[in-house]
Amino acid sequence: MFESLTGKLDSIFKKLKGRGRLDEESISAAMKDIRMALLEADVNFKVVKSFTEDIKSRAAGAEILESITPGQQVVKIVHDRLVELMGGDSSFLKLGSRFPAPVMLVGLQGSGKTTTAAKLARYLMGIDRRVCLVSADVYRPAAIEQLKVLAGEVGAGFYDPGDSKDAVKICVESIKDASSRGFDTVLLDTAGRLHIDDLMMGELKRIKDAVNPSEILFVADAMTGQEAVSVAQKFNDLLGIDGVILTKMDGDARGGAALSLKAVMGKPIKFVGIGEKADALEVFHPERMASRILGMGDILTLVEKAQSVIDEKAARELEKKIRKDTFTLEDFRDQMKQIKKMGPLKDVLGMIPGLGKIKALKDVDPDEKELVKAAAIIDSMTVGERRNHLIIDGQRRKRIARGSGTTVQDVNKLLNGYSEMRKMMKRMTKAGAKSKKRGKFPF
Repeated sequence: MFESLTGKLDSIFKKLKGRGRLDEESISAAMKDIRMALLEADVNFKVVKSFTEDIKSRAAGAEILESITPGQQVVKIVHDRLVELMGGDSSFLKLGSRFPAPVMLVGLQGSGKTTTAAKLARYLMGIDRRVCLVSADVYRPAAIEQLKVLAGEVGAGFYDPGDSKDAVKICVESIKDASSRGFDTVLLDTAGRLHIDDLMMGELKRIKDAVNPSEILFVADAMTGQEAVSVAQKFNDLLGIDGVILTKMDGDARGGAALSLKAVMGKPIKFVGIGEKADALEVFHPERMASRILGMGDILTLVEKAQSVIDEKAARELEKKIRKDTFTLEDFRDQMKQIKKMGPLKDVLGMIPGLGKIKALKDVDPDEKELVKAAAIIDSMTVGERRNHLIIDGQRRKRIARGSGTTVQDVNKLLNGYSEMRKMMKRMTKAGAKSKKRGKFPF
């Protein structure tokens, strides 16, 4: 996400950082470049105008111009202004004390509303909410069955409307049913249309009046850019939405919708969809997103992802093996499986500060199939080979390649990568031990 904008901003800031001193002329030139970069990213033109004018006035201050690192100061101003632009603080769902709390999901057809309902259910269940999914889409063929299947996949409850074709009645009855079954949250997946029409909005208004939802969330396709902002504004005018879920953020290299929504309509982005899997939904953190846009990584989200997939006991065992230099190919395979659970490799790498700025890695698109291939190679080894890679000679490599359906070159590549990782771990362990001796760590 934001790949195109990140690259352009990085080039602009490199020019600024290369200057020993900044003057108003160089700041004006940089603002012109930033303006063009944002417009090309499909950010609302009024938002771009206000954004660049504000940064220019802040950057033109004497304390910035006379600073030892004026370029860095300007980057900080842009970062802070991006955070403000996207809403400042994270905005979470306000479910209140109602039992159960109804949440309406609204939006156009094709925005990913039904799959988002299942993802949101999974997220809420992860914070100990008891969630029931309800399909109020009586128009789209198999919409109810689709949500029923997704509810089963994520382990959420489901309300079966039977043969009812009255969307308002379905929503009202589902809340009564959810209450009797002990659910504390009801997600209402309403019908979408190819465009806004009176029939659609009239039905949504009747549902809102009937159930008085705790939250109304507009689900928008990030890849539609300013169209998503325009449609969200119309839904807000007619319904009064509480927030936005931006889907398909992983496919949006520009980022115009994410950077425009809050400023244009005054409603926060609450979640972003970053993939097709059930766990590919993240809380939207403006500060973290601003860091990603500026190529600074997102270490907090990376840590949270790691914590969600890595067992603490297993992590401690791994730490012991690294310290004792007994990290085997079996451990290597297990770690690759854990990394795969964290999501697309390109996204994971993009969260590591500074990695996105390494020229050699900019055009690298890590192939998920390589992880599968590596696991197959390790699985084709004997237990002895996996625990002591030094015994793997030429003949053994040929046998492993045949057994895994790969080539000897693939086996060599894996073993070389494993050896390099062991060396790196050894160096890190030694460096940590030395720092500990010098009292740099409080343990």
